[in-house]
Amino acid sequence: MADGSARRRKLKNTVTGYLFLLPTILVLGTFLFLPVFYSLYLSGHKVNLLGEVSYKWVGINNFTRMADDERAWIALKNTASFALFVVPLQTIFAIALATILNAKLKFKNFFRIVFFMPTVTSSAVLSLIFMWIYNSNGLLNRLLEFIGLNGYNWLGDPAVAMKAIMLMNIWSTAPFFMVVFLAALQDIPDALYESAMLDGANAWKRFTAITLPMIKPATFFTVVMGIIGTFQLFDQSYIFSAGSGGPNNSTLTVALLIYQYAFKNLDFGYASALAVMLAAVILIMTLIQRKLFAEEKLN
Repeated sequence: MADGSARRRKLKNTVTGYLFLLPTILVLGTFLFLPVFYSLYLSGHKVNLLGEVSYKWVGINNFTRMADDERAWIALKNTASFALFVVPLQTIFAIALATILNAKLKFKNFFRIVFFMPTVTSSAVLSLIFMWIYNSNGLLNRLLEFIGLNGYNWLGDPAVAMKAIMLMNIWSTAPFFMVVFLAALQDIPDALYESAMLDGANAWKRFTAITLPMIKPATFFTVVMGIIGTFQLFDQSYIFSAGSGGPNNSTLTVALLIYQYAFKNLDFGYASALAVMLAAVILIMTLIQRKLFAEEKLN
């Protein structure tokens, strides 16, 4: 009798718990899991949205099609180059800013606000500001002319256009990761630095032997989130190139290519396959980073 009562009580508690979770499960299922499964479904079909909506099963044709799609390879190369350039530099920049703010400086709170402002500014607004800076008649060329140098077509040169976006991205995202590193720095006990100073360690030795090892979890988070963010680059590339990925496909990213196939060419099946491929690349990069950091921790 007692066992039956205990089982009923346990069942009641379980049902009550799931009822409390039900709103969250419904939201996640509707806006997260359902789109993921639907995208997987579309990636195996040729979708026709003109007239009567129809789905034709094509198997893995949408995935094998990528091998012959020159623009897909260009977009993947641009995105990978963007990540390899931006992620290390924004991480180093974020650590430098956090180290400066962690020092005992006057007006420290004021500098925290100033450094963090690019993060709270809309990405679209920042893109428009930097487009004005890089414009032929913009601030950067005016400064060059002021010091006697010729202006340059920063946004029209395929060799420079993506690098202009890279610099803007580093400037706008590093302050967010600065906050992460600042929290990690403030968790390091002062006794470690005091002991190192008694042993004769200089500032650089203390930084490399104490600070960097102690902020490895924050570094792992920053690198992973940086890779995910850079591989999903869309809005800045779209605004800078007016949605074309130009000049000469130099600012074309995988996310922008997905948009073009889905909403310009109405090729939702192939666009979904590209999205699945992008998700797989991000997952693989994250697992590699996790393994590398885990091995360093073990060593």
